[in-house]
Amino acid sequence: MSNELSALEREMEGLRENIATNIDQLVHRVHPKTIVGREVTSVKAHFVEPATGAPRTDNILKAAGAVVGVIVLFVVVRKVAR
Repeated sequence: MSNELSALEREMEGLRENIATNIDQLVHRVHPKTIVGREVTSVKAHFVEPATGAPRTDNILKAAGAVVGVIVLFVVVRKVAR
């Protein structure tokens, strides 16, 4: 009976440690700095080749074209509204 009790206590302690580790990992994963870092890395990977560090000109040109298009749209709408 004593052996079974000590085996259960060891198992429970192992489970507690496992749960504590999982909670620590979740806290790290949802920390605002971690989320921002993950998103910055994602955006950088969209515009820069992660393996070589070379810029992805096709994606950069697409983004620049979209920005210019939005600015032109605002200018046209503003002139039409006057």
